[in-house]
Amino acid sequence: MKLAKTSLALLVIQLVLVSSIAAKYLYQRSTCPRVWTRTVMYDPSLIMRGRYLSMQLTVDGCQSTLPSAKEAGFPRNLDGVPNGTNFSIAAQQPVVFPAKLAVNGNKLVAIRISDNDDDSSGQNVIAVSRASCDRMRLSDPVNFYLAEHATSPLPVRPGQELWVEVTVPPKGPPRPIQLALKDNGAWKPLAFQ
Repeated sequence: MKLAKTSLALLVIQLVLVSSIAAKYLYQRSTCPRVWTRTVMYDPSLIMRGRYLSMQLTVDGCQSTLPSAKEAGFPRNLDGVPNGTNFSIAAQQPVVFPAKLAVNGNKLVAIRISDNDDDSSGQNVIAVSRASCDRMRLSDPVNFYLAEHATSPLPVRPGQELWVEVTVPPKGPPRPIQLALKDNGAWKPLAFQ
């Protein structure tokens, strides 16, 4: 009889823990900003294989500053004066820096966290050599789990882009909600039933 009460108490504690996490995610999904962003797929190196897509999210880092001004190349007019705010990555190697994520103008934006600030709540951003500042990527992948009988959208054909809608919580990585394919300008949300 005593074992049954202990087992029941343990079951209730586990249900409360799982329910609190689910409630937190549902609350953040309804209150935190959402945004669609382009994604880059890659083969994950996790031990766990299965029905999920591992992807890197594309972020706009044009409002950010790189750790060194020498790593940014600004377009210039005929007089040599910098022209515009967009820049490309001039460094030979990829540049990695911590950034705070936000939604601005229907874009997922990365703003660099300076060396003096606490970067524990930020995400690492990769700026690849010769890429535009609006094509930076998050270094940590985001996983999108598929139902057992759902058709995978991969491989993406030439002319197609895979996009993901994410919730951007105050701390932690973005959380994926749904996928869409952009095929030669036509937008098609993917339903996985």
